[in-house]
Amino acid sequence: MEKLIAKVKRWHQDRNLIDGSDDKSQALKLLQELGELSDSICKEKPILDDIGDMLVVMINLCERNSVTLEECLNVAYNDIKDRKGKMLDGVFIKEL
Repeated sequence: MEKLIAKVKRWHQDRNLIDGSDDKSQALKLLQELGELSDSICKEKPILDDIGDMLVVMINLCERNSVTLEECLNVAYNDIKDRKGKMLDGVFIKEL
């Protein structure tokens, strides 16, 4: 995984997508890719490329902000690891 992430970072550098872009533009790109994922799910089409495209954009955001995907995932996991709740009509309801 580390080698693949390094290739994606290099791809961004080679296309000036780190210094030549900004977080706002990348966040909008991520939202666009999420829309494509949603469309694929609704149409029951494969989602591999859509999730991959979202990861590419997230790697860009990580690189721009000097954090790693692993750090971000660790923070998120620590936020949810003790969370309790249940699914109700397809929505997770947190216990307070």
